[in-house]
Amino acid sequence: MYDMETVWCWVSDHVGFRGTIKNSPSDFVVTEIDMCGRLVNDVDCVRDTCTIDSSQLQPQPQPRPTPSKRPKKRERSPANDSERAGVGESTVIPSDASLNTDPELSESSINSPSVEVKGRSLEMLLGCSIAESLEQFASSAKGGSLAMEGKEEATLLLVTFQEKGQRASVHKAVRQRYPFLKTVTSSAEIRVRLDPQYSELRQLVSEGEADGLFRFLDSRDTSSKFSFQPDGNKEHRKAVHHFVSRYFGKLLETKSFSGQGDGSRPDAVITVRFRDKINGSRKRAAHEYQGPSTPYTAFTLHKVNMETLDAVASLASQLGVLPSDFSYAGIKDKKADTSQTMVVKNVTIDKLKAKQSSIQNKDLKIYNLRTTTQHLRVGQLKGNHFSIIVRNVSKHLKDDPEASLAERVFGAIENVKERGFVNYYGPQRFGLGLNVQADQIGLALLKQNLVKALHLFFTPEEGNDPVNKAKRHFINTEDAKATLALMPEYKTRERLVLRALNRYGNSQEGCTRAWLSLPHYMRILYVHSYCSKIWNEAATFRLKTYDMHVVEGDLVTCDKPEQDLLSRNNQVHVVTAKDVESGNYSINQVVLPMPGNSIQYPSNKLTSWYQEALVRDGLQGCRFRIPALQLNVPGCYRPLLALPRRLECRWWESEEVLCTKEEAGFAVGEPDQPLKTGDALSLSFSLNPSNYATVCLREIMKCHV
Repeated sequence: MYDMETVWCWVSDHVGFRGTIKNSPSDFVVTEIDMCGRLVNDVDCVRDTCTIDSSQLQPQPQPRPTPSKRPKKRERSPANDSERAGVGESTVIPSDASLNTDPELSESSINSPSVEVKGRSLEMLLGCSIAESLEQFASSAKGGSLAMEGKEEATLLLVTFQEKGQRASVHKAVRQRYPFLKTVTSSAEIRVRLDPQYSELRQLVSEGEADGLFRFLDSRDTSSKFSFQPDGNKEHRKAVHHFVSRYFGKLLETKSFSGQGDGSRPDAVITVRFRDKINGSRKRAAHEYQGPSTPYTAFTLHKVNMETLDAVASLASQLGVLPSDFSYAGIKDKKADTSQTMVVKNVTIDKLKAKQSSIQNKDLKIYNLRTTTQHLRVGQLKGNHFSIIVRNVSKHLKDDPEASLAERVFGAIENVKERGFVNYYGPQRFGLGLNVQADQIGLALLKQNLVKALHLFFTPEEGNDPVNKAKRHFINTEDAKATLALMPEYKTRERLVLRALNRYGNSQEGCTRAWLSLPHYMRILYVHSYCSKIWNEAATFRLKTYDMHVVEGDLVTCDKPEQDLLSRNNQVHVVTAKDVESGNYSINQVVLPMPGNSIQYPSNKLTSWYQEALVRDGLQGCRFRIPALQLNVPGCYRPLLALPRRLECRWWESEEVLCTKEEAGFAVGEPDQPLKTGDALSLSFSLNPSNYATVCLREIMKCHV
């Protein structure tokens, strides 16, 4: 178990004071600062939308494509030349050629008497004679006569075209008219055969649904959706989900939405859509259709005493989209009053405005609606502004009785203003669990022990509340379905995992699917939690070994960064003996690496410290990649110290403090001692992204928050 108390170091030596924080969410107000330096709760930001230069975005320790991960171009052969699912020469066609049973989407044209590609019909492409032969072959294939004759692998040679564009047109036209056929290329020859995947799907759904799914798949229209007919049979829906995932899981994702039913067996509709970046494995040909642009709508989310993920789940449910359609720059505190920018994909501003009034409640509100062109990235912010009230302010019990409380407070404020604080990751980075914390789950994931990581994820804490009851039931029985019924609705993360386990089972593959059911940022968060623990320990070792001096072998950044995290692409300099002698660098420029596969380590005693720490945890030779979960950890550099900006305080006398009847709050200082009602302190300051306000408060108050 990771205990932050054992690794803590202070920058300043003032005495500090004690008090209580977070007596209510309104005592801890967090407002995001956008890339233009404005508070996102400013309603005027709608009228003055800033243009974000990509060079301004904060680099994050997230996976990025590397040349070694790109698929190599292979020689074409009949064995691997499937033209379905983005392999080979298939092209994207306009959305009006795709089938969709969603009444809100545009009407499709799949029932047209002939399919035309750029004004050329199938007959024009192949000639009337070959087109008739194809029609006869298709009729035999669809009627099952080929199968009855033992000709499942029978093929028909259509045409030979040397030009790639001509072949692409034929592939497209054939598959749109005959979705149950598969076209393959051998050299310049195009052959057609019965598609076994289509035949398998026909065992599950109607002909119209099978045709529609395959036409939708070939359309590559990422802005549209395909829906199967309403289905009240859960086992049948599960089989359909399995089919799509097994054959097209890298391209498509499925989701069941509840519909109308007879009450005892409510119907549900399976909706299919393309995953993001479906063409990431190859360049899009110049002649391919780009499709209509995906709508993105930005807004300011204001939440009170609510997890960010829970807020997203609530919005997704009301808007009829997936939680993964939402993007944001970072997760905000739960027990707080927070405002941040969010972007939702596949929802127009008009639709969001229509739903705005029904979304509003005392804990959740959206405003500042505006259109945008892309999603938000984690770290795409200038920082956060904090307004915090510390109540019951008093001196530490062992402090000099003659000392002035006011002097203690303002002396602490001035010290932190001038010298800053150690840039530790705060305790919320690791979770509040006593039995299991997030860094332990991250370590299991890095060891690629996905089953163990899942058991750690569901390890219960002490207590008999509904959440721990559900977790205990899963650990004892591994019954995902029953545990899902016990798990409270607001535990969004746990329910996502349980649904996947119920669908795919508890095997290694099922656990992999379960982890993949979480959004990418959530999966990587556990790994980053472990890396953050290593960084915290490294920071303490660095300060205890070298104190506040810049020493030979330190890593420094040449310019004071505006952002708190530096990516592996940022230039860091290894301090030389000459640098130390001339005093070229200050302690505020020293950075420490977060472990990863693309960073360098300091060239002093920290080198062996990092190596020993990873060996201790069983990660010797770790590549910091988890292919099964699509996770890559390149690493980054984090400044050793952080400075608050515009740190201000206001002293409130006892009679001015507004008392709250809400929770008693968290005692800060010596919690086992009774605290008398006293004065309160209002603190206001801004921090860079990834700086922790609670860590800043610890340095100010000289006690653990």
